[in-house]
Amino acid sequence: MAGTFTFLGIHFIFSTKNRVPLIDKEFQGQLHQYIGGTVRGLKGKLIAVNSIPDHIHLYTTMPKTISVSKYMEIIKSASSKWIHQTFSDKKQFAWQEGYGAFSVSKSNETKVVEYIAQQEQHHHKKSFQEEFLEFLKANDIEYDEKYIWK
Repeated sequence: MAGTFTFLGIHFIFSTKNRVPLIDKEFQGQLHQYIGGTVRGLKGKLIAVNSIPDHIHLYTTMPKTISVSKYMEIIKSASSKWIHQTFSDKKQFAWQEGYGAFSVSKSNETKVVEYIAQQEQHHHKKSFQEEFLEFLKANDIEYDEKYIWK
């Protein structure tokens, strides 16, 4: 084949450090926009984003030229730095070290976008930890719960 053709749709989930509720309504929308700009700068496309105070969900397409780990490193470090520079009262803001990255087929895109849009209602019933463990189990990802929340 004379070219490389990819669709790398990834649903990312990551939390604030120690799941402290630091994403408030004051800057939530601006944070989403900033992350969207970072994704575009990496040649990705932000399809859906939503957050509640202790974590965020992103559904993006990724370029074929960057690894998932580098993509997340850039998004998380750039957004954290932006928060510190833009909001003087948010100096304690930090993202947790890890993240979840779950591949999404184009045929499931609508379902993922709807899921991300419903985060606030969803978390009236279940915690971030419960949600994240469900994702790991649904995707057959091995984990040791005594290390997962550090």
